[in-house]
Amino acid sequence: MTALSRVFGGCRSVMAKVTTNAAGKEGKGILKTVPVSKSLASFAGESELSRATAVKKVWEHIKSNNLQNPENRKEIICDDKLKTIFEGKDKVGFTEIAKLLSPHFPKSV
Repeated sequence: MTALSRVFGGCRSVMAKVTTNAAGKEGKGILKTVPVSKSLASFAGESELSRATAVKKVWEHIKSNNLQNPENRKEIICDDKLKTIFEGKDKVGFTEIAKLLSPHFPKSV
């Protein structure tokens, strides 16, 4: 029984650490909230975003406005709102989204 409690006791402490990081502390890497360009801020409605949140908001916009090409689901047909953040392109591949969002985030020193 003690071995079993040691195993599950360790899991509880790991899970507690995960929830505290998610709830209170500032993220690192792509989860770090940073100021963004004016065009991305007007698109997302927030002046500070993490990279992950920005991609999530772009995908929400794509899904809600049905902007995926029906013949090729890997291709996004840009509306006027997406063109403001995607360098005016008419179509982009879904793998390009992160690359096209990169200029909207400041370079860290």
